[in-house]
Amino acid sequence: MNIYQRLAEVALRAPRVVAITALLFLVIAGVVGAPAALNLPAGGYEDPSAESTRAQQILAEQFGRSGLLLVLEISGPAGVDDPAVKRRAEAVSATVAASEYAGEVLSSWSVPPVIATGLVTADRSTGLVAAEIAGSDSEAPKRARDIADRVVGENDGVTVRAGGPAIVLDDTAEQSRLDLVKVEAIAIPITFVALMWIFGSVVAALLPLVVAVVAIAGTTAVLRLLSLGTDVSAFALNLATALCLALAIDYTLLIVNRYREHLAAGADTRTAIVRTMTTTGRAVTYSALTVVVVAAVMAVFPMYLLQSLAYAGMAGAAVSLLGTLVLAPALLVLAGPNIDRGDIRKPVRRRLGLPAEPSTAPEDSIFYKVAVFAMRRAVPVALAVTVFCGVLLLPFLGVQLAYPDDRVLPRSIESRQVGDSLREDYRQNFTGSVRIVLTELSAPDRQLDEYALALSKVPGVTSVSGPSGTYVGGLTALGTPVGGAERQGETAFLTVGSTIDPYSPAGEELVAALRAVPAPATALFDGLAQRSIDFAAGVVDTLPLVLALIALATFVLMFLLTGSVILPVKALLMNVLSLTAAFGAVVWVFQDGHLGGLGVTTTGYLNAAFLPLIFCLAYGLSMDYEIFVISRIREEWLKSGRTAEDNERAVALGLAKTGRIVTAAAVLMAIVFAALCASQISMLRLLGACMALSVLIDAFLVRMLLVPAFMKLMGNANWWAPAPIAGWLERRMIHESDDEVRAPAVPAQG
Repeated sequence: MNIYQRLAEVALRAPRVVAITALLFLVIAGVVGAPAALNLPAGGYEDPSAESTRAQQILAEQFGRSGLLLVLEISGPAGVDDPAVKRRAEAVSATVAASEYAGEVLSSWSVPPVIATGLVTADRSTGLVAAEIAGSDSEAPKRARDIADRVVGENDGVTVRAGGPAIVLDDTAEQSRLDLVKVEAIAIPITFVALMWIFGSVVAALLPLVVAVVAIAGTTAVLRLLSLGTDVSAFALNLATALCLALAIDYTLLIVNRYREHLAAGADTRTAIVRTMTTTGRAVTYSALTVVVVAAVMAVFPMYLLQSLAYAGMAGAAVSLLGTLVLAPALLVLAGPNIDRGDIRKPVRRRLGLPAEPSTAPEDSIFYKVAVFAMRRAVPVALAVTVFCGVLLLPFLGVQLAYPDDRVLPRSIESRQVGDSLREDYRQNFTGSVRIVLTELSAPDRQLDEYALALSKVPGVTSVSGPSGTYVGGLTALGTPVGGAERQGETAFLTVGSTIDPYSPAGEELVAALRAVPAPATALFDGLAQRSIDFAAGVVDTLPLVLALIALATFVLMFLLTGSVILPVKALLMNVLSLTAAFGAVVWVFQDGHLGGLGVTTTGYLNAAFLPLIFCLAYGLSMDYEIFVISRIREEWLKSGRTAEDNERAVALGLAKTGRIVTAAAVLMAIVFAALCASQISMLRLLGACMALSVLIDAFLVRMLLVPAFMKLMGNANWWAPAPIAGWLERRMIHESDDEVRAPAVPAQG
């Protein structure tokens, strides 16, 4: 008796025990996981080995000057010279300085006039108070929020608004929590309606949602427990919710559909449960393992954002699989003949004048006919689909990756408004400052001043601090520099002010121009522009290893499922094709700004973390459908005479028997991910749009047209493997053909 028959036996012997255990698990997981929705941060973008991170460590350890920037805008109708505004600015500065986490406080009202002109708006209505808040990007945002909450708001006509990277991360975490609730409120009801139409039964439609809710609670609890020992990003919750809804619903959908299929063929409950678990249960297991492995590969990236998304992917797929293999069959046993109660399709069909029972013969299926069409015209169909996907891919060739900023948030959020003001209304972009840390320094201060003077001549630089003062356009302006400059023995740092958006290509060019100025010692760069460069490099440099691991892992899993070395290669190529086509469309919309960027602010670049996330996630989900379809085609192939004609017949029958349910599963998954487009955070909209588009391209173009065309062209070679390997696998694999399945002799309990 194999593992799937044992699981079926558990469901048949004690369905109520399984259901009650699942209910207790749901309650406990809910209690354990609830704090995660309130406490997880939105950081995790920094590479621990990057240049900017090393510079930050030196600044923190030797100068106490590292952290995330808190920027407070202070304005009044009479302008920055109004005594009331000055008093408020002094009070704000004192409050910030009183915090044990705040570094040196800089104020538009306290710096030298030559510097202050860059830190007030052109109309002199608004000025700035700023300080670095100590701690990582998990700690500093909460500390900055605690400080800001004491000073923001309007008082006697003077208004204080909070922004800067520290507040942006805190606002992003809060908005992601609000978006999580919104996505669930949209996705679950729409999915339930779709499931009712697919199954024609209220009871059958409820089963996948029950499993999905249990999976979401379980995965959230896992993330909460992980957060006690390591950093976990708030975005992991959003991903876990969408992924559990998509996977648990899809997996249970396939189990319920196959179970009803066996019942319709005349099997009793016991036989139907066992055959379903041994066939579809096996395919679901391979599918979930693929998602787990692909998600695990993301942990190779050095940023904890991507690592925590890997945890969410692994936990979500594993808990969804557990619910599908344990809870779903028990619920089917409990439902018994009531599984088909509440059929809404019969009255709708009568009202529309359609036949009460559509034909169930595979040959009458539209999917059978489309498969036959694709195989008869295999070469032109394969070329047409490939060219179409290639055209969609073209915009991806111009993709630009960067660190996200406040523009991921909606304009209604205060920190976003402050960010827009910093970019548009000030002579100096305060968040664009670059710090240069000099190590192994033996040169006298005079040479440091000469270096600062040379840096101040670089286009886009507003000021540079040096040991003796501030340099503006190659001239000396005595006074305290913005951002500071200091030397301790063989280590020093300088601060470079700039007019340039640090996240833009111009920000990269500025860093390159500053590097081109000869330094008197080894120079390490820090600042948002350098962090953006390091972040993108950390993703891009790790990506080849990630892709190689994904290719290897999925090849092994597909080989173990099919016994073929050809089909895994085919799956890899086709999944990449559908993915890159979706990427091209997303670049066209979210980077280049077409279709209004679907309501988000386009900046000319994309968040570097979300492309590998989308690739890994979409690739894993594409393998879902590949496994479902190929496993059913393989069933037909194993029952055939294994000729070239049998290969074509197996492909057509496999697609006919899985086409409707796989297409329905794809539509449901697309609905779940499309619901992410209701999020106010642009990164989540990008994730939702790209995932939904990728799933639909994969289901309607790749699975329906390209798969049968390819398998026709390959013929019997589809199933080829070297003889020694094929023999070894044949002796050890679990077989799934129906004539090998035997039901356990146990009574089913209702």
